[in-house]
Amino acid sequence: MAKDNFVEQIADIEEDFPRWYTDVVVKTGLVDYGPVKGTMVIRPYGYAIWENIQSELDSRFKATGHRNAYFPLLIPMSFFTKEAEHVEGFAPEVAVVTHAGGEELAEPLAIRPTSETIFGCMYSKWIQSYRDLPVLINQWANVMRWEKTTRPFLRTSEFLWQEGHTAHATEQEAEEETMKMLGVYKEFAENCLAIPVITGKKTEKEKFAGAVATYGMEAMMKDGKSLQAGTSHYLGQNFAKAFDIKFLDKDGVQKHVYTSSWGVSTRLIGALIMAHGDKRGLVIPPVVAPEQVVIVPIAVKKGGVLEKCSEVRAALEKEGVRVVLDDSDASPGWKFNEYELKGVPLRIEIGPRDIENGKAMIFRRDTLEKQEYALDGIEKQVKALLKTVQKDMLEIARVRRDGRIISADSLKGISGGVDGGNFVKAGWCGCRECEDRVKAETNATARVIADGETAEKCAVCGKKANSVVYFARAY
Repeated sequence: MAKDNFVEQIADIEEDFPRWYTDVVVKTGLVDYGPVKGTMVIRPYGYAIWENIQSELDSRFKATGHRNAYFPLLIPMSFFTKEAEHVEGFAPEVAVVTHAGGEELAEPLAIRPTSETIFGCMYSKWIQSYRDLPVLINQWANVMRWEKTTRPFLRTSEFLWQEGHTAHATEQEAEEETMKMLGVYKEFAENCLAIPVITGKKTEKEKFAGAVATYGMEAMMKDGKSLQAGTSHYLGQNFAKAFDIKFLDKDGVQKHVYTSSWGVSTRLIGALIMAHGDKRGLVIPPVVAPEQVVIVPIAVKKGGVLEKCSEVRAALEKEGVRVVLDDSDASPGWKFNEYELKGVPLRIEIGPRDIENGKAMIFRRDTLEKQEYALDGIEKQVKALLKTVQKDMLEIARVRRDGRIISADSLKGISGGVDGGNFVKAGWCGCRECEDRVKAETNATARVIADGETAEKCAVCGKKANSVVYFARAY
């Protein structure tokens, strides 16, 4: 098989990025399309990535004092009318159940697009005193948002996520919680997904419906577009007042709580694919890879080869490495292409000559480099190499991103910048009209406000700027 024949099964990433993405998610066995428009079936390989994401995030949530619970999928429609901005923001996406058990329901039920309202209902029952605060709850769940245009992982009618919902006695505590969880997301994205992210406050136009303030985490994909990879919302007392969540404070006065909510979803898998993938397919960071190492026997039927491969697998498993030994009758070349397509971080090749020399060849999926390693103590070397791969993937992604962040002082500059596949930093006066004009004329949106940065004038209207905004085309 010619070296590059494998690329025939996926589109060229440089020529057709959207088609490349679709080819990769389907042909690597991450997902398949569900029978209902806009839904996806997450297959075992894709779900294994999600399980690793869950595990890493869950440990971080619990380390910061949060506990898991589960809330109902169905929410009375009347709940959504209690917070006007919230219902207006989600109305176009809500799927509604009107019949059950062969009868029309007295009240329609929404299939949750998010759970602020049901959490608000229950918190109003559970919170009575300052001694009940703070309440720090997270749930792992599915949600439904009836999307018109869908793409696996990036935007589907039903998806998996986690949503944290917290209640606090003071505004300061709730704001600190909002920023703390944004920081948790950023650390996870960079150290587990190897994706450098830009965090900051969203504009009023882009904030979550019903929030006082929304903070986002934006990641650059290889085509220069931005992907919102997570959000954290300071909700103030909006939902507390809507659902009458009160507590008796230490001073004997009844007060409304302050709340926050925050979430990430299976969209992170889409981010991982588009931030690291290449012409050969997936490139998965070791921390979340379903299989961190694949062992490919060379001349598997020759004496001692399979035994040595099994011995290496056992040693790696003892070190906690997720490893698969492919002893199938497929050719080594086919296996090389298959596991490169699937993005397995390391491949170990062991044949008769390798055993004789006490060596093994290790191939790095991220750099496509192959190097000889001693078989003796190979498990320790592999563990160290996996850490190196993880670190290097983040650094490569960071350098790529930083090289594609530019500044502009005019609408033309913003347009040219996003046309070139860049994030564009530009001064903004803060008015909705200028933000809308950027969208209308460049198809770019304000992703986040740059923290602590200043500009003299708005790039759109030329008036005094009150902030600097990252503009980009986005998924």
